[in-house]
Amino acid sequence: MRIAWILMSVCSGAEWPSFRGPNGSGVAVSQALPAEIGPSKNVRWRVEVPAGSSSPVLTRDALFLTGYENNRLLTMKLDRASGKVLWRRPLQPARTDARHKLNNAASPTPVTDGSNVYAFFSEFGLVSYGPDGDERWRVPLGPFVNLHGMAASPILAGETLILLCDQDSESYLLALNKNTGRELWRTVRPAVVHGFATATLYRDQIIVPGSYLLAAYDVATGRERWSVRGLSWQIKASAVAEGDTIYATGWAPGADPGQAKPIPAFEEAAATADANKDGKLQSAELPEPWRHGGSWTAIDLDKDGGLDRREWGFYRARREANNVTMAVRPGDARGDLTDTHVVWKHQRMVPEVPSPLVLDGVLYTVKTGGIVTAMSAKTGEIKKTARVQGAIDGYYASPVAADGKIFLCSEKGKTAVLRAGEDWETLSVNDFDEPIYATPAIADDTLYLRTAQALYAFGKK
Repeated sequence: MRIAWILMSVCSGAEWPSFRGPNGSGVAVSQALPAEIGPSKNVRWRVEVPAGSSSPVLTRDALFLTGYENNRLLTMKLDRASGKVLWRRPLQPARTDARHKLNNAASPTPVTDGSNVYAFFSEFGLVSYGPDGDERWRVPLGPFVNLHGMAASPILAGETLILLCDQDSESYLLALNKNTGRELWRTVRPAVVHGFATATLYRDQIIVPGSYLLAAYDVATGRERWSVRGLSWQIKASAVAEGDTIYATGWAPGADPGQAKPIPAFEEAAATADANKDGKLQSAELPEPWRHGGSWTAIDLDKDGGLDRREWGFYRARREANNVTMAVRPGDARGDLTDTHVVWKHQRMVPEVPSPLVLDGVLYTVKTGGIVTAMSAKTGEIKKTARVQGAIDGYYASPVAADGKIFLCSEKGKTAVLRAGEDWETLSVNDFDEPIYATPAIADDTLYLRTAQALYAFGKK
């Protein structure tokens, strides 16, 4: 009963309540969606919106969206039928964070319980507004230590608001009372560094993909229930729970098959390379085979110029990590399930950023270059891998599906519509001629899509 209540309450009064809709699945029960969408194809309405890459979330008659302009962080409510802006609420950022050029001040997607909205801005923290735009509460958070900036979105589990804050200093999972903003618990995650995945729910557990580890935490207490080792070191994609199975992917640079470059443990490395005997390893002290090929700041987590034991441990694990897609069936087990509850895993066609999609027994992944892979969700057997011709591009938005169709949005604004199935087919490729980083939302017979400049509603006319 408690499990059913948690999952039902996530969607009560909301048709697409959070990032990727109901429990982050990316799947909607909708019909009669168009097979072609574009700036002049099946447009119901279009409205210009502020900059941002968060996704819209939907209640029965409205939608919420975040953005930024003129050094203000914005939360907006729009009418679903017309796109009319019902209210806008600005916040003054508390600071300016460093971030990747593809990240921005409004990357995390808000979440709604059907009436209220809850938004996370990394340069401010969490804020909640009521249906009329009245501020209900605010909880300042940060500053965060993440060279690429924060991007995980909040989710709801009943009366609990949950936010994953993985970073390079002290990662943690946070739970607040959704009505008051009062902190319920905070679970520190010392074994992980920065990541960008949004948590999802499985039964009465919070599923969290992070550095090297897929973990589950109890919704009520925040205590870890189980974990599976084997993810890569920098996680961007959210896990998907379907039935009794959880699907997770993890990709990071330098972790494809054959790219592992093992290095010794800290004690051995320090004995060999710590020339000034300060207990840390500087870049200039390292022999060439041990050196980091990218930015030193990516591994020097505290930015003091040298790697201590903790930082070297992360660096060593990073050099040995593997990109992977895996299926886990945890049941009621607890503890380390790596050797007992992994149903299948493989290292082929692992997506860089987009989260996986499960529909009618088929698992879909989308990789840079417009490579779509369909595999058996039960066995992991790859059924079809092919490029979407006309949309060979980078992909940051995650796929969504409804009405037997899968919708993919590329970085440069190519939007493909696929017929779902093991032997999927391309129905259309449409060009918006502007970047798309936000994942679309779907409800009833309408698809809502945010581009760099506008928010569209698409449906058959």
